[in-house]
Amino acid sequence: MNSLMSALALSALSPRISATQQLPSSQNFHHSSKCSLQTSSSLISVPHSHTNSSLDALSAIQESGIIACLRADSAELAFQAACAALDGGVTALEIVMSNPGVFEVLEKLIEFYPTRTFGVGTVLNPVDANTAIKFGAKFLMSPAMVKGILDYASCCEVLYIPGAMTPTEILSAFDAGAKLIKVYPVSSIGGVQYIGALRKPFPHIPLVASQGITLDSVFEYIAQGSAAVVLSDAIFDKKAMAERNFEAIYQFSRSAVLFANRALKRKQRNMR
Repeated sequence: MNSLMSALALSALSPRISATQQLPSSQNFHHSSKCSLQTSSSLISVPHSHTNSSLDALSAIQESGIIACLRADSAELAFQAACAALDGGVTALEIVMSNPGVFEVLEKLIEFYPTRTFGVGTVLNPVDANTAIKFGAKFLMSPAMVKGILDYASCCEVLYIPGAMTPTEILSAFDAGAKLIKVYPVSSIGGVQYIGALRKPFPHIPLVASQGITLDSVFEYIAQGSAAVVLSDAIFDKKAMAERNFEAIYQFSRSAVLFANRALKRKQRNMR
């Protein structure tokens, strides 16, 4: 875990800065090429990417089979825990909006792990989406479908993964343009069996299973048709986080990656 030592760079972070404090006003943005969306309060401008980063993020998530979901009580803890998970093999990591200093942590992680895929979760409005994209997020996640974010993310070619629970919600999100849909809260509505049931009418819709997924169920979720799974406590175990046991987080990450790789290889064999 050599790059775990990079946690010393946290002195460059300012935990006192909250996500809300970092929200920029639209007039602070100056880009040569823009797309704009009108919100209820202001006109927001975002850079228009010259490459389709949404497809890159989608491919990275599907190839890894895992999105690690990080929640922490401080910017320092978030950064150190993220380093442990990334050193353990995680390639796609979601930092939820409730993390203190979420955007500073995101920016620092991108600096230390430029080839990994980072996103921001629990994004509920285009203003937060705008800020996440400005700080380098390659994907955005929500617990529900927010049409304004979908339009906004599509405009700047960033992957948006909305949450959906019912078949109607899933199909509506897909028809609206979502390329990957989070089935949430999956463990409360049938778990692995529910994913298997959804794949029958929707074999063409990529799904991500999210909520309450354990390490020992990763293989079955992917085997039943999930393009990927979101792992929160399974990697960022509450006890390990409280004790700052980064070695444990590193080992949980290694196990998760191993289970996902086995499942993805089996899926590829079955498709031949």
